[in-house]
Formats: sequence, C-alpha cells, structure tokens
Amino acid sequence: MKASPEHDKQELQRVSSLSDEALVRLIVETRESSYYGILYDRYADKIYNRCLRFIPMKAEAQDLTHDLFIKLYYKLKSYEGRSSFSTWLYSFTYNFCLNHINRKHKVKQEKEQALHEQMEIEEQEIDDSEIFALKAEKLKVALDLIDPNEKLILLMKYQDEFSVKEIAESLQLGESAVKMRINRAKKKVLEKYNNLGE
Repeated sequence: MKASPEHDKQELQRVSSLSDEALVRLIVETRESSYYGILYDRYADKIYNRCLRFIPMKAEAQDLTHDLFIKLYYKLKSYEGRSSFSTWLYSFTYNFCLNHINRKHKVKQEKEQALHEQMEIEEQEIDDSEIFALKAEKLKVALDLIDPNEKLILLMKYQDEFSVKEIAESLQLGESAVKMRINRAKKKVLEKYNNLGE
C-alpha cells in the first residue's frame, strides 16, 4: 500500500530533525533522494560560499557546487564518523575545489612556481599578528597569487578556524607537517603581499 502524502510529509519532518550524522547514515542505507535533498538544503549555501572563495566567478562557483553535490552523493558511504560531518564535508569541499583549480590552472601554477624560485624565503617563524595586520583587500589578492595548496591551509586555519589537529585529520598529515606548511604558507603570502605595493 502506498503511503499517503500526509504520511510522507510527516516522515520528511521526522528526518529533517535528525542530526547530520544520523541523516547521512539514513541516506547511505536507503539512497532516498528526498533525504539527500534535506542534506543539500542544510549545506548548499555554505558550500557555495566556500567554492566562491576559490572561484571568484558566481556562475562557475554555482556549477562547481552542483558537481560537488553529485559526487558527494556517491561518496557519503566513505564518511566514517571520526569527526563531525560538517568538518568532513568542508574538507571534502576544499579538496574538490583544489582539484578543480589544479586542473584548470596548471599553466598558471607553473608560472607562479618560477616566480617563487626567484624570491628569497625567510626562515624565521611568522607570527600570526603579521597576518592579522594585513589589509583585507590586498590580502585577498595575495592569497590568489600563492599556490592553491598553501591558500587552502591558510583558509582552514584562519577563516574556518580549524585547529592544527583538525587540519591534520582533514589533509591526512602529521601535526608537525601541518605547522610547517602553515608557516611556509604565511611566508609566501607575506612575500606576495609586500610585493604588491600600496
């Protein structure tokens, strides 16, 4: 016997009240598209805004968000619950955006690498206060000039306020390696920033 529309509505209301983790388990078990729609509604805007940080063109960021949710549908079963679903999803988003950028801007990366080799890299640790003192608009330009992997780790640390441990788990690195990469990325962005002039 087919469920009534009222029953379906009540069921969707029940599912809508589930936690992210319980909802993901239900989607994986049932492959019910209406349940996935609930997850989409919860995160679509947030994921679009994160894509927009990497792809500053709205139409392309929207396309990227759409493609990401298609891939996510098939990747949900890989979520093991070791961290919150939102942390796992943001890591998934960063990696998806990064892969997109790497495919699209391979030539640009090679040119920036050549520019990087001409620059002198300072060895002392960069204090966070130096990053916080930078002007926002100029900093945004400088972030776009560094390697996407370095931009990724700075966004995770300073915009999304991930801890070193959370970044290490998301990127599958050791904590010491994360600290080293954060410091290296801070050096790079300061170099780019200072070379931009006023």
